[in-house]
Amino acid sequence: MISLRYHVISIGAVFLALALGVVLGSTTLSDSLLSGISGQKAQLGEQVTDLQAQRNSLNSQLSDADRFATGIGPLAVRGLLAQHTVVLVSDPNVSKVDEEALKELLTAAGAKVSGQVQLTAAFSDPNRADQLRDLVTQMIPAGAQLPVASDAGTLAGGLLGDLLLLHKTTNAAQSTTNERSAALTGLAAAGFISPVQGLAPGQLAIVLTGGAQTGSSAGDRAAMLANFATQFQHAGAGTVLAGGSGSASGSGAIGVVRANNDANSVLSTVDDMGTAAGRVVTVLALQEQVQGKTGAYGTAGNANAPAPEPSTS
Repeated sequence: MISLRYHVISIGAVFLALALGVVLGSTTLSDSLLSGISGQKAQLGEQVTDLQAQRNSLNSQLSDADRFATGIGPLAVRGLLAQHTVVLVSDPNVSKVDEEALKELLTAAGAKVSGQVQLTAAFSDPNRADQLRDLVTQMIPAGAQLPVASDAGTLAGGLLGDLLLLHKTTNAAQSTTNERSAALTGLAAAGFISPVQGLAPGQLAIVLTGGAQTGSSAGDRAAMLANFATQFQHAGAGTVLAGGSGSASGSGAIGVVRANNDANSVLSTVDDMGTAAGRVVTVLALQEQVQGKTGAYGTAGNANAPAPEPSTS
């Protein structure tokens, strides 16, 4: 006869066996998991090392290419803009190093930088657009006519185009010295540009922008600068909008221009002005504008080509 004590001992033995099985199973499973994780960690470490090596190699290649473009750049553009005057207009996000390097290339191309206007952050601030619009309409030179537009960017492009650029066909100033001085002084006093000294109108222009605009009003700022540069182009013999990395994105001025067929068909753009090669392309694009041609150049996906095609003339 099976006693109660036998039942208790049997049940206890079953539970003991289960407990031992769980302990042994979990130990084996843990060892297996740890072994697998260690193997994956080693593989990931190797991948990170390989990627770092690839990155270092690419950075080295880029540095070599940049040094080559810096050395060959003056030879590549030599004499292309001889007897031409150029005005520079810069937004506050432009690198001063890139700006100075571009000026050196323009000099090598035979051009004379006749003046420069530095825009401030307030210029593209949508909260101050009404103030800029009102100021522009008050400062238009006698006999000049602003474009039919309501946005501050286009209107400012019309005003500064007449002030800073020579007429594309007559090569004559489109404003008097007094008109130019009064308007630029008024814009500076209102905080839209930095004070300007020693500026003379130019035949050609390069509008410089940084990368992508940032903040909640990034799209509005990019559109404002794009509209400004597009309208500014109409006043002279040729204009290029050149920007740094990110400028061809949806929140960059170049990206806005390239998304607009009308603007893209008249205003040349270069999206890699932050590199030595991009600055060479900027000068080449400006020379192409003199010939009545337009292009979207650079390394961004919405560029038509890295650089203008070599001239056959």
